[in-house]
Amino acid sequence: MIYASDFRKGVTFDIDGEPHVVLDFQHVKPGKGAAFVRTKYRNILTGATREEAFNPNDKFPKAHIDTKQMQYLYNDGELYYFMDQETFDQVPIPFEQVEDAMKYIRENDMATIKFYKEAAFLVEAPNFVNLRVTETEPGVKGDTATNVTKAATVETGAVIQVPIFIEEGETIQIDTRTGEYLGRSK
Repeated sequence: MIYASDFRKGVTFDIDGEPHVVLDFQHVKPGKGAAFVRTKYRNILTGATREEAFNPNDKFPKAHIDTKQMQYLYNDGELYYFMDQETFDQVPIPFEQVEDAMKYIRENDMATIKFYKEAAFLVEAPNFVNLRVTETEPGVKGDTATNVTKAATVETGAVIQVPIFIEEGETIQIDTRTGEYLGRSK
Protein backbone atom coordinates (compact mmCIF):
# COMPACT_ATOMS: atom_id res chain seq x y z
CA MET A 1 0.00 0.00 0.00
CA ILE A 2 1.09 3.54 -0.67
CA TYR A 3 -0.14 6.69 1.05
CA ALA A 4 -1.06 9.81 -0.92
CA SER A 5 1.55 11.66 1.16
CA ASP A 6 4.21 9.41 -0.46
CA PHE A 7 3.29 10.41 -4.04
CA ARG A 8 6.22 11.44 -6.24
CA LYS A 9 6.57 11.71 -10.02
CA GLY A 10 6.60 8.26 -11.60
CA VAL A 11 4.96 6.44 -8.66
CA THR A 12 2.40 3.86 -9.82
CA PHE A 13 -0.78 3.05 -7.89
CA ASP A 14 -4.20 1.41 -8.43
CA ILE A 15 -7.55 3.18 -8.30
CA ASP A 16 -10.64 1.04 -8.94
CA GLY A 17 -8.42 -1.82 -10.12
CA GLU A 18 -6.73 0.21 -12.85
CA PRO A 19 -3.06 1.30 -12.81
CA HIS A 20 -2.14 4.99 -12.75
CA VAL A 21 1.14 6.89 -12.73
CA VAL A 22 1.73 10.19 -10.92
CA LEU A 23 2.67 12.96 -13.39
CA ASP A 24 2.79 15.85 -10.92
CA PHE A 25 1.97 16.43 -7.26
CA GLN A 26 1.90 19.22 -4.73
CA HIS A 27 1.55 19.01 -0.95
CA VAL A 28 -0.78 21.82 0.12
CA LYS A 29 -1.13 23.04 3.72
CA PRO A 30 -3.76 25.80 3.73
CA GLY A 31 -4.05 28.21 6.66
CA LYS A 32 -7.49 26.83 7.48
CA GLY A 33 -8.58 23.24 7.05
CA ALA A 34 -6.71 20.01 6.57
CA ALA A 35 -3.66 19.47 4.37
CA PHE A 36 -4.12 17.69 1.03
CA VAL A 37 -2.11 16.39 -1.91
CA ARG A 38 -3.03 17.90 -5.29
CA THR A 39 -2.19 15.21 -7.83
CA LYS A 40 -2.13 14.96 -11.61
CA TYR A 41 -2.08 11.33 -12.74
CA ARG A 42 -2.56 9.27 -15.91
CA ASN A 43 -4.33 5.96 -16.42
CA ILE A 44 -1.61 3.65 -17.76
CA LEU A 45 -3.98 1.53 -19.85
CA THR A 46 -6.20 4.22 -21.42
CA GLY A 47 -3.90 7.26 -21.29
CA ALA A 48 -6.62 9.43 -19.70
CA THR A 49 -5.25 12.19 -17.42
CA ARG A 50 -6.96 13.49 -14.26
CA GLU A 51 -6.28 16.00 -11.53
CA GLU A 52 -7.54 15.27 -8.04
CA ALA A 53 -6.91 16.25 -4.44
CA PHE A 54 -6.30 13.44 -1.94
CA ASN A 55 -6.14 13.35 1.82
CA PRO A 56 -2.50 12.57 2.78
CA ASN A 57 -3.76 9.52 4.72
CA ASP A 58 -5.55 7.97 1.72
CA LYS A 59 -4.12 4.51 0.95
CA PHE A 60 -3.83 2.93 -2.49
CA PRO A 61 -2.51 -0.46 -3.63
CA LYS A 62 0.82 -0.10 -5.45
CA ALA A 63 0.58 -0.99 -9.17
CA HIS A 64 3.38 -3.36 -10.09
CA ILE A 65 4.79 -2.60 -13.56
CA ASP A 66 7.28 -5.04 -15.13
CA THR A 67 9.80 -3.81 -17.69
CA LYS A 68 11.63 -6.04 -20.19
CA GLN A 69 14.08 -5.45 -23.02
CA MET A 70 12.73 -7.27 -26.07
CA GLN A 71 13.74 -7.58 -29.72
CA TYR A 72 11.36 -6.39 -32.45
CA LEU A 73 10.91 -9.18 -35.00
CA TYR A 74 8.22 -8.29 -37.56
CA ASN A 75 4.61 -7.20 -38.08
CA ASP A 76 1.85 -9.07 -39.86
CA GLY A 77 -0.20 -6.01 -40.78
CA GLU A 78 -2.13 -5.88 -37.50
CA LEU A 79 0.20 -7.06 -34.74
CA TYR A 80 3.84 -6.28 -33.98
CA TYR A 81 5.87 -9.18 -32.60
CA PHE A 82 8.57 -8.78 -29.96
CA MET A 83 10.78 -11.58 -28.59
CA ASP A 84 12.01 -12.05 -25.03
CA GLN A 85 15.79 -12.60 -25.27
CA GLU A 86 15.86 -15.02 -22.30
CA THR A 87 12.83 -17.27 -22.89
CA PHE A 88 12.46 -16.67 -26.67
CA ASP A 89 8.70 -16.15 -26.13
CA GLN A 90 7.06 -13.92 -28.72
CA VAL A 91 4.64 -11.22 -27.60
CA PRO A 92 2.16 -9.77 -30.14
CA ILE A 93 1.24 -6.11 -29.52
CA PRO A 94 -1.42 -4.12 -31.45
CA PHE A 95 -0.45 -1.06 -33.49
CA GLU A 96 -2.15 1.42 -31.12
CA GLN A 97 0.33 0.52 -28.36
CA VAL A 98 3.47 0.65 -30.53
CA GLU A 99 2.57 3.53 -32.86
CA ASP A 100 4.89 6.17 -31.37
CA ALA A 101 7.86 3.85 -30.81
CA MET A 102 7.77 2.25 -34.27
CA LYS A 103 8.89 5.53 -35.86
CA TYR A 104 12.37 4.72 -34.52
CA ILE A 105 12.55 0.90 -34.34
CA ARG A 106 13.78 -1.31 -37.18
CA GLU A 107 13.49 -5.10 -37.39
CA ASN A 108 15.86 -6.80 -34.90
CA ASP A 109 16.25 -3.60 -32.82
CA MET A 110 15.76 -3.75 -29.05
CA ALA A 111 12.85 -1.97 -27.34
CA THR A 112 11.60 -1.57 -23.77
CA ILE A 113 8.22 -3.20 -23.19
CA LYS A 114 6.17 -2.42 -20.07
CA PHE A 115 3.75 -4.98 -18.66
CA TYR A 116 0.89 -4.73 -16.16
CA LYS A 117 -0.50 -8.06 -14.94
CA GLU A 118 1.36 -9.93 -17.71
CA ALA A 119 -0.19 -7.75 -20.45
CA ALA A 120 2.00 -5.43 -22.51
CA PHE A 121 0.69 -1.87 -22.54
CA LEU A 122 3.59 0.31 -23.70
CA VAL A 123 6.55 0.06 -26.09
CA GLU A 124 9.42 2.52 -25.79
CA ALA A 125 12.22 3.00 -28.30
CA PRO A 126 15.77 3.56 -26.99
CA ASN A 127 16.38 7.24 -26.11
CA PHE A 128 18.87 7.65 -28.97
CA VAL A 129 18.89 5.81 -32.31
CA ASN A 130 21.03 5.94 -35.44
CA LEU A 131 18.98 5.77 -38.65
CA ARG A 132 19.85 6.16 -42.32
CA VAL A 133 18.29 9.00 -44.33
CA THR A 134 16.37 7.50 -47.27
CA GLU A 135 14.85 10.63 -48.76
CA THR A 136 15.51 14.35 -48.53
CA GLU A 137 15.73 17.30 -50.85
CA PRO A 138 19.19 18.53 -51.77
CA GLY A 139 20.41 21.61 -49.92
CA VAL A 140 20.59 24.87 -51.81
CA LYS A 141 24.00 26.54 -51.82
CA GLY A 142 23.90 29.88 -50.03
CA ASP A 143 21.02 28.91 -47.69
CA THR A 144 23.30 28.95 -44.67
CA ALA A 145 22.52 32.37 -43.17
CA THR A 146 20.65 30.87 -40.19
CA ASN A 147 19.78 27.47 -38.84
CA VAL A 148 17.86 26.36 -41.92
CA THR A 149 16.32 22.89 -41.74
CA LYS A 150 14.57 20.60 -44.16
CA ALA A 151 12.48 17.45 -43.83
CA ALA A 152 14.25 14.09 -44.14
CA THR A 153 12.64 10.65 -44.18
CA VAL A 154 14.62 7.95 -42.35
CA GLU A 155 14.56 4.21 -42.99
CA THR A 156 11.70 3.59 -40.51
CA GLY A 157 9.47 6.12 -42.29
CA ALA A 158 9.72 8.88 -39.66
CA VAL A 159 10.14 12.44 -40.92
CA ILE A 160 12.79 14.45 -39.04
CA GLN A 161 13.87 18.08 -39.42
CA VAL A 162 17.59 18.10 -40.28
CA PRO A 163 20.13 20.76 -41.29
CA ILE A 164 20.34 21.42 -45.03
CA PHE A 165 23.78 19.78 -45.39
CA ILE A 166 22.42 16.28 -44.59
CA GLU A 167 22.11 14.14 -47.73
CA GLU A 168 20.45 10.84 -48.65
CA GLY A 169 22.36 7.79 -47.46
CA GLU A 170 23.86 9.48 -44.38
CA THR A 171 23.23 8.03 -40.94
CA ILE A 172 21.99 10.47 -38.32
CA GLN A 173 21.43 10.27 -34.58
CA ILE A 174 17.91 11.07 -33.29
CA ASP A 175 16.56 11.71 -29.78
CA THR A 176 13.39 9.56 -29.77
CA ARG A 177 11.85 11.42 -26.82
CA THR A 178 11.62 14.67 -28.81
CA GLY A 179 12.10 13.49 -32.40
CA GLU A 180 14.99 15.92 -32.84
CA TYR A 181 18.12 15.54 -34.96
CA LEU A 182 21.24 15.35 -32.75
CA GLY A 183 24.02 14.98 -35.29
CA ARG A 184 25.68 12.70 -37.80
CA SER A 185 26.45 9.19 -36.58
CA LYS A 186 30.08 8.24 -36.30
